[in-house]
Amino acid sequence: MSILLKDVNYVYSPDTVYQKHALKDVNLVINDGEFIGIIGHTGSGKSTLVQHLNGLMKATSGDIIFNGQDINAPKYSQVELRQQIGLVFQYPEHQLFEVSVYKDVAFGPKNQKLSEDEIKIRVKEALETVGLDESYYEKSPFELSGGQKRRVAIAGVLAMKPKILILDEPTAGLDPQGRDDILEQIAKLHKEQGITIILVSHSMEDIAKYVGRIIVMNKGGVSYDGIPSEVFQYYKELENMGLSAPKVTYLMNALKEKGYDVSTEVTTVEEAIEELLKILK
Repeated sequence: MSILLKDVNYVYSPDTVYQKHALKDVNLVINDGEFIGIIGHTGSGKSTLVQHLNGLMKATSGDIIFNGQDINAPKYSQVELRQQIGLVFQYPEHQLFEVSVYKDVAFGPKNQKLSEDEIKIRVKEALETVGLDESYYEKSPFELSGGQKRRVAIAGVLAMKPKILILDEPTAGLDPQGRDDILEQIAKLHKEQGITIILVSHSMEDIAKYVGRIIVMNKGGVSYDGIPSEVFQYYKELENMGLSAPKVTYLMNALKEKGYDVSTEVTTVEEAIEELLKILK
C-alpha cells in the first residue's frame, strides 16, 4: 500500500468570514503502480487533495500515511517526501526558474547530493523520457512552447526518480497534438517504469482512455471511486455535479434506448467501434 488517507479534512481561513471546508472526511487508499484519474468541477477539492499528498498542504484533521508513516509527524522529512512524491503543477512556468533546460532538470538531483556523473545520467534519462533530446539542454526553458515547458517540468520531477507522479491538469492550454503527446509520454512512463500516476484532468475522454481508476471529487468529498466503466454509468449524476461522461457513453446509451444490443459500459472510441461493428455484422 502506497498512500492511505483517513478522515482527512482541510479548512481554508478557519474562524474567519472567508472560512471554506475544502476537504471533508476523505478516505482513500492509493496502491503502488496505479494510474488514477481525479475529476471534479472547479472548487470540488481536486487540487487541494493532491497538494496534501506530498505535504504542500497540511490537513486540518485526519491522517495521511505514506508507506506506513504519518507524513505530518514532527520528525518526518518533507524534503524526502517530495522527492518520492513528485507534483507537476498546472502551469509549468511556476516550476521553471533556471537559465537552461539542463540546469532546471538537474536542480532536483543536485539537492539529492548526487555525483555529477549521476546527475548527467538522470537529466539525460528524464529528458529522453519526455521526448526532448540534447539539442534542448542549453535552451532557456522560458523560450520554449507551452508543450515543451510541460515536458521540462515533468522531466525535472522525473529526474528525482519519484515513486509517485502527480500531474495537475498537465494538458491545460495545449493544442490537441500537444495534449496527445504529453499524455502518451505519461502513459508510456507508467507502462515501462510502473510508477504510480495520479492525473487531475477536466477531459473525460483523456481520463477514459488512460486511467484504470477514477476518483470523483464533489464539494470536498469523494462521490465515486472505481474503474471508468463503473463511474461513467453515473453520467446523469455527474452532470448534476457540473461534469459529464465521454461522448461515446452518451452514444451507447442512446443506441441502447433505441433497442440496439450494445454495451453501455463502453468509455473509449476504440471500444465503441468494436460495439458498432458487432451491430453491423
